[in-house]
This record gives sequence, structure tokens and C-alpha cells, in this order.
Amino acid sequence: MSAAVDAGTVTVEFCGEEFVAVPGTPLTIGRTGDVEIDDNPFLHRSFLQVVHDGGLWWLSNVGTTLTATVADKKGLFQAWLNPGARIPLALERFTVWFTAGPTTYDLDIVVGSPAFTSTRTEALEEDTATGETTVGRVTFTPDQKLLIVALAEPLLRRSYAGTGQIPSSADAAARLGWKVTKFNRKLDNVCQKLADAGTRGLHGGPGKLASNRKSRLVEHALSTRLVTEADLVLLDAIDSEGPGGK
Repeated sequence: MSAAVDAGTVTVEFCGEEFVAVPGTPLTIGRTGDVEIDDNPFLHRSFLQVVHDGGLWWLSNVGTTLTATVADKKGLFQAWLNPGARIPLALERFTVWFTAGPTTYDLDIVVGSPAFTSTRTEALEEDTATGETTVGRVTFTPDQKLLIVALAEPLLRRSYAGTGQIPSSADAAARLGWKVTKFNRKLDNVCQKLADAGTRGLHGGPGKLASNRKSRLVEHALSTRLVTEADLVLLDAIDSEGPGGK
């Protein structure tokens, strides 16, 4: 990222490249456009737009089927951007996650002159006696936290925003040394907890395939900082134990 971003502009960072939006000209993000994400047939040709309107910068979903998860870098703000919706880019930095077919993407948005600045930080709480992790109103057991880290591992291990493949249930279960039935049961529990707390897209309703649910779970976990790069040590510990060590 550049040391300074020109006032009045918004910069989109993707795969190590920067794309600058300027007032009066929408910056288009999708399969084609100003920010060409990927030649992925599941991705809209024009999916997102960064546009200046009414004195504010906005991120608009101009697609028809895909959603995007938008969050600030501190995990204090999260929005689920449906087709046809838009949100103001009122803070200094955002990350956007979205999934098209088997691939999950993320990109960063830097606002040169944000309307607001976040000053408060919130950390996850962990009970040292039980190892349980609490985020918001939801408490996760160590195994549930480990499951989320395993699903998010490909995105957590990258050095910059770009693309990643969320592992299948079978691959994630093997990574943890679990049976697939155990993995799926714990995945159900995690998604149910978050759904009960108001997180959308994780449980129930037609078309909620397992792959879609896992993608939404990873997007939510990363955007709320439920899991971070520091949590990869949990998987490194499994590697050091070797087969059958867990």
C-alpha cells in the first residue's frame, strides 16, 4: 500500500495491486471491469462498485445473486451486502469477502478522507480455565474454534488480499485428525450458535448447501476477527504432534 492515499479518493487493493477510484467515475469490481477479480464463471461480470454520491463514498452490490461481507479492520463493524444494496465507506479501511463457486476472494478498501475514525478496540475473551472463546454473545469450545481455524487456514496464511479455496469437510476433518461425522456435527453446532445470535446465511432455508454455509462461516469469522493469523498456532500444534497426536 502507498504511504499516503490522496484525499478524496478510495483505493482498492487486490492481489498486490492498487486501483484508485475518483469522484465522478464508478470503480467496477467483478469478472471484468476496473478490478478484474478472476475469470470465474460463477462471478458476475460487474459485481461491486465504488462510487461517490452525496458527499460520501459508497460500496454498491450491482450483481444479482452473490452477496459480500464487509467489515472494518478491527472487527467492530460488519455488514452483509445483498444484491441491490449499498453501504457508506465512512471508516478509513475495510475488507470485503465474497464467494463465487468454489473460490473465496477478499480485497481491501482504503478511504483517503473517511467521515469517521474508529478509536475503540475490542478483544476476544478467552476463559483460561476452560479454553472457551467468547465473541459477542457466542461462546465456542476449543474444538469449535479449531474447526473454524481449519476452514479459514488458506486465507489466513496469505500475505495479501486475493483468492483462496475453503477446504471440503473431508479435507478439513483430515487436517484435524477427525472423522467427517465429528467434523460435520461440530460444524452444525457452530453454525447454529451463530445463527441463534443473529448471523445470517448459516442455517436453514432452501439452497443452503454445505459449501455455501462454510464460506459464509469463514467470511463471518474473518470479518469479526473470531480467528486471526495468530490462531494458526493451533494447527501448527497438531502438525507437531503428528498422526494420531490429537
